[in-house]
Order: sequence, then structure tokens, then C-alpha cells
Amino acid sequence: MKAEMDVGTNRKALQINLDAKKYGTFAEIGAGQEVARRFFTVGGAAGTIAKTMSAYDMTFSDAIYGPTDRYVSRKRLWTMLDHEYELLVKRLDAKLGGDRTFFVFADTVAARSFKQHNESHGWLGVRFQTEPRGEPSQIIIHVRMLDESNADEQEALGVIGVNLLYGAFYYSQPERLISSLQENLAPGRIQVDLIKFSGPSFAKIDNRLINLQLVSQGLTDTVMFTADGEMVQPSEILHKKAILIERGSFRPVTYATNDMLEGARGQFLKESGCSEEDTVVLMEMTLENLLSEGQLNHADFLARVDILGALGRTVLISKFGEYYRLAGYLSRYTNRMIGLVMGVPSL
Repeated sequence: MKAEMDVGTNRKALQINLDAKKYGTFAEIGAGQEVARRFFTVGGAAGTIAKTMSAYDMTFSDAIYGPTDRYVSRKRLWTMLDHEYELLVKRLDAKLGGDRTFFVFADTVAARSFKQHNESHGWLGVRFQTEPRGEPSQIIIHVRMLDESNADEQEALGVIGVNLLYGAFYYSQPERLISSLQENLAPGRIQVDLIKFSGPSFAKIDNRLINLQLVSQGLTDTVMFTADGEMVQPSEILHKKAILIERGSFRPVTYATNDMLEGARGQFLKESGCSEEDTVVLMEMTLENLLSEGQLNHADFLARVDILGALGRTVLISKFGEYYRLAGYLSRYTNRMIGLVMGVPSL
């Protein structure tokens, strides 16, 4: 890491350490305890950190957080946040709750190892109060780590963890927080393909619009959400599934659009040999299409998404102009058949 980038990250960590209001827990699994390490390194951590822990062994992890079938998952992250926040309040509220705002930072990460070279990724989250004894809010993100060594991945994880905490504490606008997530990181080291804000501090936030910022600001190539508007990380939906995808503007969804999709769906199921349960149907809009009028019209975007949601469709927003790039991206998550539904003008 360049010296000026390291200084920038340490400056953020030190500001948090010197903030007399902030006090909390760090719980990290995988890729070391790189976020907590930043706070210890810069000094003053005793005023900020109540506890750090890392349950690497699965038996220990299960004993603390309960058994799970996937250790690097959104579900595991939420369990960590729930457990650690409950303990923090239970043990310290009587002593410090009237003066301090409590927080929990947690991450669960699969980094490069000597034995495996699977995709490196992780879930990070922070639960935090904005006033003493106030109801907490949450921000969670999913990241893909793109460095070629474990040490570099750990370093990048530490930086983005500090950025997430700093943004949660000091940036009131979600757009500003998003733009800060890759500060002090060189381009191409890490991607953020999901972010979710929840709790009283973000009651008026539409997470669909916020996640669109991840694509438009260059933090990821795609974002995805289900018919009910829930943000999902692509592997949660696409893992080992056959995928049928139709690209369009869906402005509006026409009978021809549906007829073309249903015809393609029947043929796809026949050729792939997959069942309905093993097949995912996606409706894709490109960022270029959404910006066709020069700037993003939020109301228009939400109207299109709402129509697709009413039809029970999962929506993918991407930066892929070429179909081969889209197919290559989808193949990251499955070894089953991928089908692209095209009208005559696209051929």
C-alpha cells in the first residue's frame, strides 16, 4: 500500500479512537483481524474497543453463534451482529449506556489459502447507535477481493472495514458513504456488489436506488434484487442453477416481452434438462439503458422495477454492453446451462 493511502486509513481509525462517544466490539472470522488491527496500530484503542474476537475453528464458531451450513454468508453475519450487540448492551449498558453510543463491527470472510484458490469474498457489517441507548441501525456489504495474495487481501479488507465504520459514524448521506468505501485502495483490488441500510437512521432509504449507486460509481459491475425488492448477492440466487436471462428496457413490459420469454423458457427447460426449481429467470437492464436520457430518472427506474416485481421477476442491473461479457459473468456462479433471450434486432 502506498504510504499516503496508509496514512489516510490510519487517520480515519485514529479519529474514531479519539471519539469519546464510540465504544464497541470487533468480531472477525477469516483473513485475520485486520480491521481491529488498524485501530490497535494507531493508538488510543482502549477508549474505543470493548472486545475483539475471532472464532476460526468451526466448533468454536458454532458454540458461540450456533450451527450453520455456510460460514461465509449473510445469515452468519447477522447472527454475529445479533449475538455481539446483545452481549455488549447486556454487559455495559448500566455502566456506560448513558454516555456512550455502542457499536459492533463483524465480518466473515473466505480469503486465499494454501489449500484452495476459490473466489475470495466476504460479508462485513456494522450495527451502531447514533445516540446513547438509542435503537441501532445497520449497514452490511458484500465484497469480492481481487488481490493475488492472502496478505494483500487482508490489507484491503482492513482498509474497507475502516472505511465502512467511518462512513457509518460520520457520513449522513448513503451516497457519500458508498463513494468512500474504496478510499485509500488502488483500483481493481476490491468490489462491493451489495449494500443494505436498515434501522431508524435509514427509514427513508430505498435500497434499490442505493445499490444502483454501486454500479454507477464503479464499485461493481452488477447488482441484483428479488421481486419483493430485497437486495441479494448473486451467488445467493444463482449458485449451481441453470440461468435464463432476458435483456430489455421494460418500459413498459409488453405482451411481446412476456411471450418471447415464455417461449424461450419452454425451449430452455427442454434443452437443459433442468427442472423449474433448478432454473432462475432474470430480467436484465443495463446502466447504459437507464442513462439513455443523459441522467438517471429515479422514478422511472423504480416504476420499471416495480412492474417486473409484480410479475415475480428477479432483476439484474449490469454494466455489460456485450452479451459475451454478461454470459462470462453468469458462468462465475454456475456450471449449468445459460440462455440469453434475444429479439430479432439483437441478432
